[in-house]
Amino acid sequence: MPCSAVTLSLATITSIIAVALLAIAFATDNWLYIEVKRSNIQSLFNNQRDSALVDSLNSKYYYYTRTKGLFRICYPKERPPSVKTYLSPVETHCNNVNYFIPDDNNETKDFSEDAWNKLHMARSVIALFILTFITIFATFCTGVTGCWRRSPCNITATAVLMLLACLLSAGAMGLWHGVEYYEKEKVVGEEFYQQWNNVLQENTEVLYDWSFVSAWLGVFFCLGGSFLFFFGSCCLGNEKEREQLNNVQYIMPVYPQKQQYAYAGYAVPPPQSYAGPCPYYTTGSGYGSYNY
Repeated sequence: MPCSAVTLSLATITSIIAVALLAIAFATDNWLYIEVKRSNIQSLFNNQRDSALVDSLNSKYYYYTRTKGLFRICYPKERPPSVKTYLSPVETHCNNVNYFIPDDNNETKDFSEDAWNKLHMARSVIALFILTFITIFATFCTGVTGCWRRSPCNITATAVLMLLACLLSAGAMGLWHGVEYYEKEKVVGEEFYQQWNNVLQENTEVLYDWSFVSAWLGVFFCLGGSFLFFFGSCCLGNEKEREQLNNVQYIMPVYPQKQQYAYAGYAVPPPQSYAGPCPYYTTGSGYGSYNY
């Protein structure tokens, strides 16, 4: 089997897996799993006899175990009664992440600089993922054309676009980690770590979930698909060169021969010359000389 056929088949399979992993990660809500030990917190708050803390425990959503994605915060166990939720496609009660687009009520007017930086990075994550999917669609078009025409140039363009998709998705993941850092280390809102009370901090565990793993796997599969397309382009170019060389060997050049006559479509050799001297004829004696 030709090298290009094997390599391009592997590149296609790898790219499809990459797209599937990125799409699943983008659409699902299991990037972070935030487990809150409510029973421990409730017992501590009751011992302190602080009604304000008890009210926060029962009303604020960040006192509930939840999963967080790019678009939704979902509650796999109890859900906060003060938050309006809806059923997601996987039958989990969720509420939307607010990106303040548009900000009709001017809710961002009191945001600190850190809060603005976190919001801009969160918006950029979504934008980069959308650009990644647009680039992958362009990759699909050039890849189909390149395989149909067996064009090394089109396959090289496919590899470049796949590499661009890898860089865009990796940039999105990097910004997502930046958002995570700001939420944990900076003062960007009461619902984030720095403004939690000590009891909540000590009884909350934050873990990376399977959507996060799926996203990073998609980035690496994009990179692998790009390398395979580059290798497939080199293989295809070498095969086309070998085909051209083999075709040249079957071309038989025909050179015209000197003193060649043609009669009725067949080559006739020129008449043989006499070995002895030719007789000399004059103009008037074309039939020999006669003595009178």
